[in-house]
Amino acid sequence: MNIQFYKYQGAGNDFVLVDNRENVVDHQNPELIAKLCDRRFGVGGDGMMFLQLKEGYDFEMVYYNSDGQPSSMCGNGGRCIVAFAKYLGVIENETEFLAVDGPHYAKISNTGDWVSLQMIFEGSVKRDGEAYVLNTGSPHYIQLVDDLKSKNVFHDGGAIRNNATYREKGINVNFIEPLNDGYFVRTFERGVEDETYACGSGVTACAIAMAIHHNKTGHVDTPVKVLGGDLIIHFDRDGNEFSNIFLEGPAKLVFEGTVESPLTP
Repeated sequence: MNIQFYKYQGAGNDFVLVDNRENVVDHQNPELIAKLCDRRFGVGGDGMMFLQLKEGYDFEMVYYNSDGQPSSMCGNGGRCIVAFAKYLGVIENETEFLAVDGPHYAKISNTGDWVSLQMIFEGSVKRDGEAYVLNTGSPHYIQLVDDLKSKNVFHDGGAIRNNATYREKGINVNFIEPLNDGYFVRTFERGVEDETYACGSGVTACAIAMAIHHNKTGHVDTPVKVLGGDLIIHFDRDGNEFSNIFLEGPAKLVFEGTVESPLTP
């Protein structure tokens, strides 16, 4: 069987997408997904998504990490699947879809390449030494550092993700440094087990953590530079309450094609 796929990227965070509204592809197949996400033997991507029908919503987002395992929420993946839904004609400029962490509202530009996605924040923030730990659809560890450009994120992030505290369930590790009126962020992602060019839920977590760190309240706009481009996070903060959390940035179709399933090395 041939699988029709679409390759999208959001600030360098790249994904393999499949229109599965007719349930043609049985995606409960970690080996297949891992091969499709392989950058040498497959299409290549940080993850893979299936757009499916879901009663009461415009569509459902089913997401897998590049290792083939089901994942928690991916912010840039969410923005990319919204762009994909518009490309397919499933939505126009607004949508409400279902992801693994619950319903998400999103808006997309008329050109279809700029998406504003409402994010979910569970509300609790913990400290691990000087670092912040919180969940914005996925669990994140946020550490302020100096000279982030020179940091070995693969080594240092992997060491934190695999330490005794986080080894079993895993955690995404974000290193953050002030930059102009915002921040520069680099992320080691669990499931990918490497640094990625961007992490949407990660930069959202970073923006919330920095609002707490600097005691910012009211309406907060946080521009973030990542390896793959620029993202913006908006939210309102009243005491310990965060609301209207939106992640904004580019989401672009790179190419499309067909691939035989299953792949062979």
